[in-house]
Amino acid sequence: MTFTVSAVLFFGVVLGVLVRSRQTTGFAACVAVAFGFLLAFTNFAPAIRDLLSRAVSLSQ
Repeated sequence: MTFTVSAVLFFGVVLGVLVRSRQTTGFAACVAVAFGFLLAFTNFAPAIRDLLSRAVSLSQ
């Protein structure tokens, strides 16, 4: 769990920097995929899934 939290924070910061600097490269896509993959293993996954489900249902 400690490694996952550290990795999520690291990839989140890197992704934030890439988005802020408007870098749209293959590296940015790989960072986004890694961030999402690691985020799915945290305790926040059910809350994020619920939030996205509500957002989709509101848009329809």
